[in-house]
Amino acid sequence: MSSDDAGLQGPSPQERPQPQGRRNEQGERIDTATDPEQDTRTAEVSALVEHEPGVLAKVSGLFSRRQFNIESLTVGPTTVEGHARITLVVEETDSGIEQVKRQVEKLVPVIAVGELGDDAVCAELVLLKVRGQEPDKVHAITQMYEGQTLDAGPRTITVQITGDQQKIDDAVDAFRQFGIIEIARTGQTALARGDTPTTPGESPAASAESTANTEDRDSTANDD
Repeated sequence: MSSDDAGLQGPSPQERPQPQGRRNEQGERIDTATDPEQDTRTAEVSALVEHEPGVLAKVSGLFSRRQFNIESLTVGPTTVEGHARITLVVEETDSGIEQVKRQVEKLVPVIAVGELGDDAVCAELVLLKVRGQEPDKVHAITQMYEGQTLDAGPRTITVQITGDQQKIDDAVDAFRQFGIIEIARTGQTALARGDTPTTPGESPAASAESTANTEDRDSTANDD
């Protein structure tokens, strides 16, 4: 039997049809003829988590492994003891944002994950240290953006500004004329507007009320 007869019948690997297109950052194949690459958008994702050591490292490690484009990450306690809220600002395609939420939700310490709507209440804080040669002008810009002077000396002035991302960006641009020496931004944190839960299933008012009732019962029991 010849070597040609021993092989499988059919076209050679070079003659076989090859998949067209390319893959996006999430590893999904894109057919450029029928499925052009999607535009990215910025989304605020809120995750309710167990406040335990290492939870922040697990979330940030997930983003590093998956190569998601994270803009900022903030974390802080909630009304429920032992819980914390992580607010993520990501810039991804719609499918990428959905994958972010699914992957974060799979982490063991995560209780719930949700994307905030466009009407959410968002804010961040920035500290700016600028050169102090023109203190009156620095003070005027600080007042314009409803900020606060935290430290003023003959060479530097440090101010604090809070507000939404656009306000912070505008304030930073306004302070550039004085020479920004150092800057520190917290990144955005956010809550859903009105009675809408920030994460699915969350009822912070009920939790806070339950805590208050428990404290009242304990106080009454001690009086007895």
